[in-house]
Parts: sequence; structure tokens; C-alpha cells
Amino acid sequence: MELTVDSIGNVTVIQLPVENLDAGNTKEFKRQVSPLLEAKAKLVFDMAKVKFVDSSGLGALLSCLRQVNAEGGDLKICGLTKQVRVIFELVRMHRIFEMFNTREEAAKAYD
Repeated sequence: MELTVDSIGNVTVIQLPVENLDAGNTKEFKRQVSPLLEAKAKLVFDMAKVKFVDSSGLGALLSCLRQVNAEGGDLKICGLTKQVRVIFELVRMHRIFEMFNTREEAAKAYD
């Protein structure tokens, strides 16, 4: 897994490059994203390429949110596919994460 990291102003955008965020790759995801969570206060996960998330993937995202919140920052999510949005709503993750259609909208929400 090779995370793509971009910036929009002072907001760091992390593109998840996989179709599935599941038990098979959550450890690798957390290992790669962890240094970014410690160093940055304003983050956006762009999940446009992700087509499926299981409970391990949801747990990894929650872990990231907890870690960045502990550092005084925030984490927003954008680009959810219809299938992933349904999963988020089913388990009420849409009440925990701020979700946006585009990375620009998510970054602008920090203003």
C-alpha cells in the first residue's frame, strides 16, 4: 500500500490507494499513516478508490481519528463511494466522522 499525500493549504490530504480496507491490509495502513497522524493537525482521508470496508477497516479509521484528536487535531473523510457510504451509515460512522464529497470541500470545512 502506497499512500499518496497532498496538501490543500495547511490541510494534509491522504489518498487511500486500495479498493478494500479490510483485515488483510489494516496493519499496513496503520503503520504507514501513523507518522502523518502525529505530525499534522488537519487531515482529510480521500477514500474515492475504496470500494469496501470491513470491521477491521472501520476500526483502523476510528483509531486514526482517536490518535489525531489526542494531538489536538481533526480528521475528515471525503470521496466515499455509494457502497462504502452505506456501510458507514449502517454502523453509524457518519455520526462520528465529518464526511464530504470532495477533498476541497473537506479542506474548506477547516476554515
